[in-house]
Order: sequence, then C-alpha cells, then structure tokens
Amino acid sequence: MNRDIVRQFVNIVALIFTLVINVLAQLEVGGIGVANSAVLANRYPDLYYFPANQAFSIWGIIYSFLIAFTIYQALPSQRANPLLRRLGYWFPVTALFNTAWLASFQYEQFALSMVMMLALLGSLIVVYLRLGIGRTTVSLLEKLVIHVPFSLYLGWITAATVTNASYVLRDANWGGFGIASEVWGVVLLAVTGILGIAMLLRHRDVAYGLVIVWATYWIASRHSDVQIIAVAALGIAIVMLLGSLISFGLSLRNTAALRSAAA
Repeated sequence: MNRDIVRQFVNIVALIFTLVINVLAQLEVGGIGVANSAVLANRYPDLYYFPANQAFSIWGIIYSFLIAFTIYQALPSQRANPLLRRLGYWFPVTALFNTAWLASFQYEQFALSMVMMLALLGSLIVVYLRLGIGRTTVSLLEKLVIHVPFSLYLGWITAATVTNASYVLRDANWGGFGIASEVWGVVLLAVTGILGIAMLLRHRDVAYGLVIVWATYWIASRHSDVQIIAVAALGIAIVMLLGSLISFGLSLRNTAALRSAAA
C-alpha cells in the first residue's frame, strides 16, 4: 500500500481514538474516568494557576480544528502534500501521549501524568517546528486547517503543562520553599506571559497568543477574590490580546506587501 495512504489512514485512526477515549473519560464509562478531571481540578482551591471550569471548553474548539485537519489531510489531493509528508506520523504520537496523560491523571497517577504531559508538549513542539508555523508561507486554507489547529493545541498544552506541574507538586505536599501560593501563582503567570510574548515575537502566532489570553482570563475569573492573582492574570491577558492584534496587523501588512511584489 502507498505510504502516503497509510499515513492518512493512521491519522484518521489517531483522531478517532483520541476523541473516543476523551468522551469515555468524561462520561466515566468503563472505569476510564475513575475520577472526572473537572473534579480533580477543583480539589485544591489554593492552586492559583488553575482556570475556571469554563476554560476547558476550549477542547471543543481544538478538536473541531483537528477534525478539519484530519479530513483535509485525508483528501486524495493532499496525499503527496510536502507539508503533510514533513509532518509524518507525529500527529498520532501526540494522540498517544494525549490519551496516556488523560488516563494517568484520572487514575491519580500524577507523577506519571507529568511525564506524559511533557511528552505531549515535546511532540507538539516537534509538530510545530516541522510545519514551520509562523516561519513559512502557506495558503490561507492550509493556515486554517494545518497551522491553526496545532497552534491552538500547543498553546493550550503549554498552559496545561504549567498547571499539571503545579498540581503534581501540590498533591505531593511540596512546601514551595516557604513562599506563599499566591506568589507562586504570579510567578507561573509571568512565565506563561513571557512564553506567549516570545511566540508572538518569533512566530507572530496569533492563534497561540489568543489561547494564552483565554487561559489567563479564566484564571483571573476563577480567582477574582485574590487580588494579586486576578490583577496579574488579567494584566497578562490584556498584554497578550494587544500583542496578538498587533501581530495580526503586521501579518496582514506583510501579506499585502508580498502580493504587491508578486504582481
């Protein structure tokens, strides 16, 4: 069988597998969701990097874009697409680590879940670099169905990795070197903001930036009664929103300049 057809088929299977496992986990079917992730997320109210539960609805957006990607890459016309060939089998790799993280977290194997989350983050970074997101010129369609899905995915997993790390340490009763939880929350928010700004500066990745806006806004919403957290999170959300708008404007200007030069 043609290797491109095999890759297309494996990508379809990977998406279906990921969606099925995630649905079963949230419905707590067959023991997969031993402890619903939302319940676990709310276990420690003093974890100030956790967003409000509404934030997790972003998975619906991410999976919608991943469905669009999977359908597009499966088209006969995209069989020999060099961009998709460059991606190879890294999407199924992300699916494997996604489901492994979900299972380990919900079975409360938090140290293992951290390993799986880092593996997922690492595999998404490989995907991001192989696709040349923000560094290569692609058509508007390919940007929407290939680049944007993985920008959203990486943006959310970037924030989720920090969240997962804070959860693992809190569950292990780590004392934080005697530093108050609120201060650690601000530090983690600052790290997220720095990463987000770096991605905007280097890749002008608006989709990634907007995910950070989403995450930090819902952190501010969840902890609105803790002033230092709410102010820091909302401040980062505003900075990232402005940065994303500026990056979008610059991208439009560059696109217009390239079209003028080609005319």
